[in-house]
Amino acid sequence: MEQQQSFYKEREHIDLKEPRRFKVTIFNDDFTTMEFVVKILTTVFFKSETEAESLMMLVHRTKSAVVGVYTYDIAQSKVQKATRMAQNEGFPLRLTATPEGK
Repeated sequence: MEQQQSFYKEREHIDLKEPRRFKVTIFNDDFTTMEFVVKILTTVFFKSETEAESLMMLVHRTKSAVVGVYTYDIAQSKVQKATRMAQNEGFPLRLTATPEGK
């Protein structure tokens, strides 16, 4: 007696979603120099000199500004790199990464 094999592929539904995005915010303080903030914005966040100066002035006037929106890993990496650079220069610059939409 011959066995019949049935070949069928079970379909598995995979729900793919866009990765959650995180806003990186930089905060104003009374000690970090404007020049250093521009340096952070150009070297860590790859802003143009003009855009970095505009963002720096926005931070100065409004106390904080979103400097970019990234996936979690990239946002955390940029916050850590900028914070480390500030600490090495003796500045208390503060940056945060928060979920977009909050």
